[in-house]
Amino acid sequence: MMKGACTMGMGIVFLSFSLACEHTEELSISESPKGAMVYIIFPEDGAVVSDTFIVRFGLKGMGIAPAGTAVANTGHHHLLVDAETLPPLDQPMLDQVQHFGLGQTESFITLPPGEHTLQLILGDKFHTPHDPPLIGERITIIVQ
Repeated sequence: MMKGACTMGMGIVFLSFSLACEHTEELSISESPKGAMVYIIFPEDGAVVSDTFIVRFGLKGMGIAPAGTAVANTGHHHLLVDAETLPPLDQPMLDQVQHFGLGQTESFITLPPGEHTLQLILGDKFHTPHDPPLIGERITIIVQ
């Protein structure tokens, strides 16, 4: 059983979760099909945006499913903001990412003025990257 807490504001959804002790299903890494990829549709690399802006997520070769959903070749988006390193790729992504575990394909986010980086990682039903992991290119934006 996966427990989650969700707060919504201005279209932003952040999920934090913990795996319950009574969890009986083994945590195993889901496979991703050859040629699958995740990417940011909008904004483009180098874009100048306002402090609250929409981020549109792209996925090719797989489908989107909410966290906890056991369907082959699906996952849900995780957004890294200003991350200097990737989270461990063999375990659930917890605090270092913004979770979109309801299956969202876009969201409004708010950032302070300045230069920021954005990067997507697709997670499986347990928020763990697939094998091979689907990691989008890191883009840089300027918030005014």
